[in-house]
Amino acid sequence: MSTLNNLKLTAEKKPQHIAPVQQRRNKLSHRLWEQIQLAKSQVEGTSFKVTKYKSFKDQETGINKQIEVPKRIRPWWFVAANGKVCISIKYGTSVLELAKGKPSVEVDNPQALIQALETIKQAVEAGELDGQIEIASANLRAGFQH
Repeated sequence: MSTLNNLKLTAEKKPQHIAPVQQRRNKLSHRLWEQIQLAKSQVEGTSFKVTKYKSFKDQETGINKQIEVPKRIRPWWFVAANGKVCISIKYGTSVLELAKGKPSVEVDNPQALIQALETIKQAVEAGELDGQIEIASANLRAGFQH
């Protein structure tokens, strides 16, 4: 028992359910992480791949199997008419409005692109975009309720 005396013991338990707001934040934060890694890989000239599992039924045996396949990650940035790079933050297929009537962020170079994505990721984790995420989530859910 003397070994455990060196640790700070608490009565905290792991929560059974995560609040929907936190789930949405985590989802968008993960997608932003993917975009940051994609931008970094393009700056460095390397490739960035994320894998996912795809399920299929084996025709010969009838057993369901899973294989790893590369996940397609589309960049959220684009070149605007003025030649500058702009980033639009997406939740599902919806583009989030970061401010009233302003859905994109304009940057000058690839390093600024990475910094802007990291800043937006911090804002999402701090809960600053919860209202926009809620609207996009409601629109996404409404598309499934036909």
